[in-house]
Amino acid sequence: MSIIDELKWRGAINQQTDEAGLGELVKDKAVGLYVGIDPTGDSMHIGHLIPFMILKRFQLAGHRPYIIIGGATGSIGDPSGKKSERVLQTMDQVRHNQECLTKQMEHLFGQDGTFKIVNNYDWLSKISLLDFLRDYGKLFNVNNMLNKEVVASRLEVGISYTEFTYQILQSIDFLHLFQAEDVQLQIGGADQWGNITAGIDLIHKLKGSDAKAYGLTIPLLLKEDGTKFGKSEGGNVWLDPEKTSPYEFYQFWINTNDKDVIKLLKYFTFLDQDQIKELETAVATHPEKREAQRRLAEEVTEFVHGHDAVVEAEHITKALFSGDVADLTASEIEQGFKKMPSVTVSADKKNLVEWLVDDTKIESSRRQAREDLTNGAIRINGEKVTDTQAEVDPSSAFDGKFVIVRRGKKRYFLVRIAKS
Repeated sequence: MSIIDELKWRGAINQQTDEAGLGELVKDKAVGLYVGIDPTGDSMHIGHLIPFMILKRFQLAGHRPYIIIGGATGSIGDPSGKKSERVLQTMDQVRHNQECLTKQMEHLFGQDGTFKIVNNYDWLSKISLLDFLRDYGKLFNVNNMLNKEVVASRLEVGISYTEFTYQILQSIDFLHLFQAEDVQLQIGGADQWGNITAGIDLIHKLKGSDAKAYGLTIPLLLKEDGTKFGKSEGGNVWLDPEKTSPYEFYQFWINTNDKDVIKLLKYFTFLDQDQIKELETAVATHPEKREAQRRLAEEVTEFVHGHDAVVEAEHITKALFSGDVADLTASEIEQGFKKMPSVTVSADKKNLVEWLVDDTKIESSRRQAREDLTNGAIRINGEKVTDTQAEVDPSSAFDGKFVIVRRGKKRYFLVRIAKS
């Protein structure tokens, strides 16, 4: 099966500029191809990840992937999908974001020389205004530019000349890589179709109509309920572990709806057809086992964060389900209890009844605290405590940073210990 046929099976192709030509090209040679990303933030989220999954598939199939991190285009802003002008970042912000994104890309694609990261600031910054207007501006018809969906959608509210020229800059990127690196294919989201075809038109005008340059876009990924894929209730799911912990990342995928899980397995994992077919059967016959969701969570978390992060996330998940939290590390506590009710108290030892009422406010009264303890409804750091005279020692577990209280079967509280 060719890489293009595989992408079709995965439902990962929206449009191609020349399906037959691209199909032949990928059979004949190791193709140079690229995806661009502007450093508008210091981390990608999982919505950004989609075109890079396609780029990774090409890399694994022996092709030559390039990533443009838009140090130049990121400084002016892409109008794509925006109803208003972007707020311009400082160049220091752009450079910082660029460094962060580069590290993420190196993690995802490896450092074995099979892919290359480039920065369009290196060539766009060298073009003078007059050269830009004479060498490139003359080749772009304003009427055609206005008809591009990304521009047309902004005409009612208005678009600045700066953002209007973005498609010219992206076209120059494709031309530069075509000439300098023999890159013949650009991949992007469905909203990038106008920019991609503008780049191909520029190549054809300067290099001849028979120049072999191609474009491929990916469908907008929607969930079964019609909403856009990529966000949790708390907002974006980030690749940066400081923004979205590996445990939270794992949980996002494992909570996938049965109706969406096979689609996401095709998009976000490198499992083959037979493996995904087996999981599809498992969803149909034993959905309660959630085998497909677990495999999805394992595969994507390992790809983004590594095997150790999967082990850690599964350890936290198992501990929270069973209530056996004593073996968790302080780091795992920080991840697993991040969104649970929390309070900060002193590190002093204290009678447990008083501590539950006065310090943590977990219990509403001493009478209720004593009753819950006597009934075995209170666990401290995973251990059931029934003695109403017991003391709590905040320094006894989790490096003295936390005390975990469970009241009843499911209600957890994270008690943070203040630094002395």
